[in-house]
Amino acid sequence: MSNKNDKYKIQDAIIHDLPEHEKSQMAADDHSTTGHEWDGIKEFDKPIPRWWLWTYYLSIIFSIGYVIAYPAIPLVNDYTKGLLGWSSRGAVEQQISAAKMAQSKYIDALQNASLEDVAGNEELMTFAVEGGKSAYAVNCVQCHGSGATGSKGYPNLNDDEWLWGGTLEDIYTTVSHGIRFEEDDDTRFSEMPAFLTDEILEKADIAQVAHFVRAFTGLDHDADAAAAGAEIFAENCAACHKEDGTGDQEQGAPNLADAVWLYGSEFDSIVNTISASRKGVMPAWAHRLDDTTIKQLTMFIHSRGGGQ
Repeated sequence: MSNKNDKYKIQDAIIHDLPEHEKSQMAADDHSTTGHEWDGIKEFDKPIPRWWLWTYYLSIIFSIGYVIAYPAIPLVNDYTKGLLGWSSRGAVEQQISAAKMAQSKYIDALQNASLEDVAGNEELMTFAVEGGKSAYAVNCVQCHGSGATGSKGYPNLNDDEWLWGGTLEDIYTTVSHGIRFEEDDDTRFSEMPAFLTDEILEKADIAQVAHFVRAFTGLDHDADAAAAGAEIFAENCAACHKEDGTGDQEQGAPNLADAVWLYGSEFDSIVNTISASRKGVMPAWAHRLDDTTIKQLTMFIHSRGGGQ
């Protein structure tokens, strides 16, 4: 008996010193295989752990309960509603309804207040600017950028250079009726001739005018060409841009004597503008947004720092 016990002790000691993968192999040998073997690796027919099996069963039970309780199964024209009657869409609608209810007093005040009244009421002004910021992010960033700094062909709303004026009323009108938006009878509309395309001026004349325009802001230019361009400018351009090039907001004619250039101050860019004109378009937002939202947009744009 003692010899047998000694034998088991020696065997246990040997197994104890074996690498882990050999211990696993010895343990696996106690189970039958499926008969599959790849490259010396046997597929044993072992039962899965009991805890894993019960987890699997509980997952099935939970899934059945979920399908019964919540919307789950799509039908031809509808879906199962679930016994609890809850849906994520309904929850969102409740949240939106609660938000509208909380905002209702401000919305009502905005509907009835003038732009000046809104600007004079700090609480209402704060609400309008925040609402306008959200409306801007949805409708305006595509052209004017997330920071309202604009880009080539799209005005910067942060500076104090305005084609049509930067007062609250000016901004409100521009946002409401747009620029060259032909579906709106009250749209802002300025029409600069395409001096080359319409055969009003020759290429040489346009080049001289471009040098004269660059001279307004001290950009590099040919002095002799600019002198010749001054007379052409006076005959063809001063009616809108004025003799000193400061422009006319009543007509939407830009100021050519400052450092703000919507399409660039490069010589070629100015030549292209004179030759073919620029006819940028902005939607009339009164066709898409309600008046309260347009007021909020007006307040937000005016608050950017460039409002007059």
